[in-house]
Amino acid sequence: MRIFAFPLRYNPPLFRLYSLHFPVSDSLRILGIDPGLNHTGYGVIDAAASSFELVAAGCIHVPRGDLCQRLAFIHEELSRIIKQTHPSCAAAEIIFLNINPKTTLLLGQARGAAIACAAVHGLHVHEFTPSEIKQSVVGTGAALKSQIQHMVMRLLGLQEVPQSDAADALACAITCANSMKLKALHESAMPASRTGVRSLSSRAHRRGAWEQFAKQRKQQS
Repeated sequence: MRIFAFPLRYNPPLFRLYSLHFPVSDSLRILGIDPGLNHTGYGVIDAAASSFELVAAGCIHVPRGDLCQRLAFIHEELSRIIKQTHPSCAAAEIIFLNINPKTTLLLGQARGAAIACAAVHGLHVHEFTPSEIKQSVVGTGAALKSQIQHMVMRLLGLQEVPQSDAADALACAITCANSMKLKALHESAMPASRTGVRSLSSRAHRRGAWEQFAKQRKQQS
């Protein structure tokens, strides 16, 4: 297994707070997971208001053997990575039915082992569809894998294109960060209602959140 190590700082799990709110002024450490029975990619980033920083990324190469042993290997390796990097939450891709049902079932079992590992360590796991991840990172839901790899490299300021599975995991983590930032902007742009409950569905509120986001980016530049 190949690991890219970077200077780390301790950040204890705070998923009970960050799973609902992500103040755009704070930094959040996110673990992205791209599960697979043969190769499971992972990527850990620190997400701030206007930047991303790579902490660690790589691919877990699962040895051949009985299914239970392979799932246990995924769980153990992810557990080790979580203990090393101390993420605050995790993110994973939602899988859809493949042409081959058996392949989909095996992928789902690998995904379950990875999500269970994150949950055991107290991490809330955010889930995103493949099109949501592509849209967030590249700007189109029909993006190719090579486009995702190059955009991840640019967003994280890397010197070389990351390995495919690691890039997918990092893209998932970046999507999670973008989703949290947008939600925080939505909430900050909403006036409180008489009942104290604010809705995310209003078109005016969404427009206000994006206007505030654009204003912040203009001030930073």
